[in-house]
Amino acid sequence: MSKFQFFCMPDTERKKFTYLKMDSDSFIIEKNQLLKVGFEVENDVIFADTPEDAIEKFKSNYVYALQEYTDSSAGGLGSFIFESYKEIARRLKS
Repeated sequence: MSKFQFFCMPDTERKKFTYLKMDSDSFIIEKNQLLKVGFEVENDVIFADTPEDAIEKFKSNYVYALQEYTDSSAGGLGSFIFESYKEIARRLKS
């Protein structure tokens, strides 16, 4: 699993974004270049198997955060909230 860091242009509501794979040899150089042209680091690191998975997690923002909480918590409340959200979303799509 790889680590991805996402960057957004300010005031674009996360629509203008890019990402870097953190295990790249040029990560620090590329990160500094993005920061110099106005991008800002957005959220925490995202763990994913592929760039496509990382982008999907980034775009799903709220769902991803709940999933991370559920995965890291032994409590049932996180699972309940996450599963409730998924069910509501499924029903709204129908």
